[in-house]
Amino acid sequence: MPLLLDPRLLTSRDSGRPVRYWVGIDGGGTSTRAVVADARGEILGRGEAGASALGQGAEQAWRHIAAAVTAAGVPGLTLADCALGLGLSGTGVPAQLQAFVEADPGVARFTLVTDGLVALLGAHAGEPGALLISGTGSVAEALLPDGSRRMVGGWGWQIGDEGSGAWLGQQAMKQAQAAYDGRAADGALAQAVRDVAGSSREALLSYCAQAGQAGYARLAPLVFESAATDPAAEALLKAAAAALDTLATAVHPTLPLALAGSIAQRLAPRLSAAVQARCVAPKGEPVAGALWLIQQPTSRPA
Repeated sequence: MPLLLDPRLLTSRDSGRPVRYWVGIDGGGTSTRAVVADARGEILGRGEAGASALGQGAEQAWRHIAAAVTAAGVPGLTLADCALGLGLSGTGVPAQLQAFVEADPGVARFTLVTDGLVALLGAHAGEPGALLISGTGSVAEALLPDGSRRMVGGWGWQIGDEGSGAWLGQQAMKQAQAAYDGRAADGALAQAVRDVAGSSREALLSYCAQAGQAGYARLAPLVFESAATDPAAEALLKAAAAALDTLATAVHPTLPLALAGSIAQRLAPRLSAAVQARCVAPKGEPVAGALWLIQQPTSRPA
């Protein structure tokens, strides 16, 4: 029996019109992916378009969703005939969510959840499980047996996201600054950071002033590249793995755990034995989770 999701996780609308196509949508700040299926669940096509994160505007989100569906290349398909399972970033901001719902261009039906939830649904094929994500940022999420969702971490690169690419980059920059001052050894990592950001105090300060999350994350590969010869870099990788261990354990101590994101994948061999024992290969991608969502009878409004 399929897992029944907590209805509080869902935002749904139904026009009452017949549905001809079932569509899964995974949308974020960079791209939107679509997969189109018929009533039997047969995949008819896949498409991709620009960003549909709600923080970039409801009109853009719907435009790029439509473009991704069109790019799937299914003859005769229109949004008016589609039931959409939507996993979009930015749904946690009420004003953004409301704007998106109000901008509905007239689809037959939709159910909207967070992009993290469709990633969970895809990774575990709609069954209970956990997902540890570490890429530019970091977060752990779990879909519990009672259909509720739990999230740990994900507090943002400015103050949290431990074990992520941005966090590693920040620590690398701190090491370079300490080495510049003579407070730490001037090893391979500090030198690699200076090669990217500049060797003067002014250059390092300037880099930090405009780096943002992406700028710090670009320094993360330097930590991995320097670890073999620089104890400071090796210590940072150990600290990052320990942070991810903590996230994975805190979100749920026993559920099967899938890993996502480039940093999580690279740190996987460094995770604790207990966490590694829980790790499973994802059964599907986020867009598959979005399709699963709209195919469930419980995704329909009462």
